[in-house]
Amino acid sequence: MRHNVTLKQLRCFLAVAETGSFTAAALRLCVTQSALTATVQQFEEAVGLKMFDRTTRRVNLTDHAVRFLPEAERVVNGFDSAVSDLQAFAQGASGHLRICAAASVISQFLMPALPRFRETYPGITISLRNLAAQQTERLVLEGAVDFAIDSKYQGHEDLDYTPLVADRYGVVFHRDSPLAEKEGPATWDDLTWGKYVGFSADTGIGRYLRSHAAHWPVLGGVHDEVESTAYLFAMLARGGYYSVLPALAYQRNEYPDLLFRELRAPDLSRELCVITRPLRSQSASAQRLLGIVRETLAAQPMPPGVLLLAAS
Repeated sequence: MRHNVTLKQLRCFLAVAETGSFTAAALRLCVTQSALTATVQQFEEAVGLKMFDRTTRRVNLTDHAVRFLPEAERVVNGFDSAVSDLQAFAQGASGHLRICAAASVISQFLMPALPRFRETYPGITISLRNLAAQQTERLVLEGAVDFAIDSKYQGHEDLDYTPLVADRYGVVFHRDSPLAEKEGPATWDDLTWGKYVGFSADTGIGRYLRSHAAHWPVLGGVHDEVESTAYLFAMLARGGYYSVLPALAYQRNEYPDLLFRELRAPDLSRELCVITRPLRSQSASAQRLLGIVRETLAAQPMPPGVLLLAAS
């Protein structure tokens, strides 16, 4: 015999699971505690399983509930996203786009594309956020942003990653460095002068280098760390320091005394991807903006070390 499970029951289940309390969940949902308890009981009866172990201090998830929790989140988030898209369609050319992107993506890709997008959708407002790659993936998963353009951090199985561009890693240094005396790419063995400044582990660059540059002994030693290129370039401009980062990130440098050389032997490169949720259908405005970004990139020369990837 089939029993119907409603979205209301799923929302109540999620609220109790997240708060660990029927009282707190009822306040969050603006319902009485008795009504919430009745709805959860109806849900448990519908699925034929007990979902919570109740104690005097806290409500804990059963093993069945722990396994079901991610599925419930996907269903509710997918429904909310679909309704949001439907409302955006009904509103025509009005609405709001929420985007997370790496700082280099915002300056190099999104800003040049926005004037054309404004011509098509003058009533669409946009919020841009530049966060650590780890946070970016979480926001896409939670549906807090429409899409993101960044490098993979964890490569989450519940996210789609569509490659946009690839860029090579290289060394950035002050023109007073001995590295400035040679032409062309540098090798990892050339990095023997000055002090290395790295990126923290919660950044996409920091995580990538920890995973792919284990051959380089300097990375495992004692060194300074930053979490953004703004801080990095300010340090490097003082001289005596160098760092390793992707070619596109170097393009945001505003200090004329800083130079960039690609690193070889081994060559390292990253992919910047459009990150979306498979269950979330992109709104017309989001699809149009991404289309304009690709068209803008195809019409302009790529900086040295950056390669435009074909859309799949």
